[in-house]
Formats: sequence, structure tokens, C-alpha cells
Amino acid sequence: MRALGLDVGSKTIGVAISDPDGLIASARETLPRRGNKADATAVAELSAREAIARIVVGMPLELDGAVGHRARRVQRFITQLVEALAGADDVDGVDVVTWDERFSTAAAERTLLAADVSRRKRKLHIDALAAQHILQGWLDAQGRPA
Repeated sequence: MRALGLDVGSKTIGVAISDPDGLIASARETLPRRGNKADATAVAELSAREAIARIVVGMPLELDGAVGHRARRVQRFITQLVEALAGADDVDGVDVVTWDERFSTAAAERTLLAADVSRRKRKLHIDALAAQHILQGWLDAQGRPA
């Protein structure tokens, strides 16, 4: 079961993908935002190409767990994504789930700093690495035996 992880921001969407066994997440790419409908179509097309069974979208909850304006923005994107997946002929039965993504960008930043990645390169890779943290957290929570 391959899964796709998304870190949906206001300017970009970080993308990560799991291995075919659904054990290990890898940062993939960063997509520039072009609007919810266009972004949802791009993710649906990527899902079809990669034979994705589940899409894990990071939900940016507030520190107290409340749904704030950023989470509502992501929920609107998810609505468009579900519609794009339903309308795509080559995507069959992809589930969309959310995962609490609080601190995923901070964890990605710490990883890049520990690897001594320059500020310019960190900016290029931070969103995809945040998506990797989101997806790996979800994969780990599924309790699959190693």
C-alpha cells in the first residue's frame, strides 16, 4: 500500500511518498500553489501515476488542538481533492485522511540544520521534508510489523 503525504501551505505543497510496503516515507517534491482546484488535480494525477492507495494530509491544528484558519484552509483543499479524485478515471478508491501536523515543519527544520544544509537549500526542501515527517508519523501509527 503506497501512501502520499502532503504538507499544504499557503504558497507550496510539500509531497512525500511511501515505499510500496507502506513502511518508509521519503520526501519527494514541493509543488507551487496555483489554487485549490488546480492543486487538487495535480495531486490526483500524481496519485494515479504512483498507484497511491491513501493520501495523508497534514492538518495544521492550533497548539490547543482547535481548528483555526489554517486548518479551515486545508479542509477546503481536501474538499477539492476528494472531488478531483472522484472525477478522475484512473484513480480508484484512494482514501484521504488527515494527520495532526503540529511541529512537522519545526522537526524538518531541525533535521536540515543537523545535516548542516544551507539556509537557501533548507528553503527549497523544508516543505517536502515536513510532508515526510507527516507521512512517517502516520505510517508508524498504523502499527505495521517490521
